[in-house]
Amino acid sequence: MQEKQQELLTLTRTLCAKFGPSGWEDEVREYILQAALPYADCVETDAMGNLMVFRKGRKPTERPVMLCAHMDEVGVIVKKFTEDGMVGFGFVGGVDPRVVIGRRIQFRTEDGDTVEGIVGIKAVHLTTASERKRAPKAKELYIDIGCTSKKQAEAKLSLGDCGTFAPEIVSFGDGFLKAKALDDRLGCAVLLLLMREQPPVDTWFTFHVQEEVGLRGAATAAFAIEPAFCLVVEGTTAADLAEVPEHKKVCALRQGAVLPFMDRGTIYDAELFEMLRDACEARGIPWQTKRMVAGGTDAGRIHKTAQGVRTVGVAAPLRYIHSPVSVAAECDLFAVYRAAQAFLEEIGGDEHV
Repeated sequence: MQEKQQELLTLTRTLCAKFGPSGWEDEVREYILQAALPYADCVETDAMGNLMVFRKGRKPTERPVMLCAHMDEVGVIVKKFTEDGMVGFGFVGGVDPRVVIGRRIQFRTEDGDTVEGIVGIKAVHLTTASERKRAPKAKELYIDIGCTSKKQAEAKLSLGDCGTFAPEIVSFGDGFLKAKALDDRLGCAVLLLLMREQPPVDTWFTFHVQEEVGLRGAATAAFAIEPAFCLVVEGTTAADLAEVPEHKKVCALRQGAVLPFMDRGTIYDAELFEMLRDACEARGIPWQTKRMVAGGTDAGRIHKTAQGVRTVGVAAPLRYIHSPVSVAAECDLFAVYRAAQAFLEEIGGDEHV
């Protein structure tokens, strides 16, 4: 078990370092493809850019099972250049402007070059009293890429170039991991580790694009596969912070895998939720559920596909999600892996085949 946990952490750290904002998932997809090929019975990609890996199960099934995670991460996109060489930008996905000030950004150009920058804001001594009382808006921020003129900046970047937070992956404290893109590279790592063993039933391991901008890849992947059951493997918001009321903490680190019964996009299949909960209990896998309805996952699209897909979710609690410094507990990541493994084992039982 210790070896599996270390493999999972290594995969997670490697994947978090990859560049992959929504719509630019190529580097992540290529890494996952090469890691999956030795175990795959079939590999497909679609026009959206989803990667779908099939493993034949020990038991035949009329319709396959689907396990999914998304490859993309939140980021920034170039919208304009100022006369003095600064970059005006917008967010790709949901990002709180407060978390980006002073952070390192890495852009990737069409030629594959990397351009680094720092997110800046107007100096405090130049702000008004009213400006200091509110959170800044994205249009009030800029990215400094070390240029002194618009012409110089345009020689480095183009409108539409995309960037992500620079990877700064650190283990700290009592088994904590800090990294950008834990949402949802941890899910991708779980799927990669699970597919190394033959599953109980025919299973598609699908890696989706553009989740952060509207669950877009999930819609086409689920339509193509038409699974009987789906497990969405994700990261989810934890608000277990000082002075947050208990009922608003959503979930907490070091309390195990999160099994949601509902979020803003999905009411999860009640029977599958109970099955997964009982499976965790029987195997001694620590689990929790959300204390309030919050967030959303690819399940929001998948469960409505075609004539409907019975869908359940498992997630790792993450502090500071959608930021350069998302924080997870390593024990929770492994609990998610074990819960996903338990899902496959239970689905492989006679009552579900």
